[in-house]
Amino acid sequence: MAELAVRPIEIGAARARRRAPGAAVLRLAAGLVILLIWQGVVGALAPAYVAKPSGVIAAIPEVIVKPEFLDATAQTLVAVAEGLGIALALGTVIGLVMGRSIIVERSLRHYVNGFYAVPMIVVLPLVSLWFGYTGAARLATIVFAALFSIIINVADGAKSVSQEYLEVARSFRSSEWALWRDLMVPYTLPFTMTGVRQAIGRGLVGMVAAEFFLSSTGLGQIIMTASQNFDTPGVFASILIIGLIGVGLMRVGLYIEARFARWRH
Repeated sequence: MAELAVRPIEIGAARARRRAPGAAVLRLAAGLVILLIWQGVVGALAPAYVAKPSGVIAAIPEVIVKPEFLDATAQTLVAVAEGLGIALALGTVIGLVMGRSIIVERSLRHYVNGFYAVPMIVVLPLVSLWFGYTGAARLATIVFAALFSIIINVADGAKSVSQEYLEVARSFRSSEWALWRDLMVPYTLPFTMTGVRQAIGRGLVGMVAAEFFLSSTGLGQIIMTASQNFDTPGVFASILIIGLIGVGLMRVGLYIEARFARWRH
């Protein structure tokens, strides 16, 4: 019976693997269609100074090997990693405490929801007053942008832990620390990763906004400088790298969830 139960899962996985090449071909075809439409529309309707995708694609390899571009990419990567790491640590702790304590949850929920709804661009003047035009301002903006989505999702996950699980743990005389370590944290991991995926997008937006207005380094500043100089390949190369950073971080999050939370699937 166990073998029969496992067999449909194996068949489904095999089918998914067979469908994967077709999905890749579809994605590639869709990208080519978009590029062809862009090329045709620009060539037929846009002024001569508007960049065509053929010229942009040809110039991007030259742009991405420039030392200043590589240095800006490295600084942006470090800032995003640090900001998301701080937001994940703080958001997980605060969310778990909110999920475990009804008093803390009622005290903080409205403030967390309120800060989550505040547009990130609004806090930039305040951040500049507190941190100046430095890398710390960029880091603070990323943390603010990413933190509250993690808190909300972790708190919702902690609140959804079944009372039966808690009663079983208590019946085995689990300490509060063991309850958090062996039940709360593993159970809320899928919720945490959902919050992280949301935080990645919000954090990247915060990073770009901070580099536009509060920092003299990073890919955001490369975009600003390139746009002012009508350097279309530089703009598109920076946008491409930021997109790849987001996709890569999303993939890492999905891998962690699949690796440590298989029981939820």
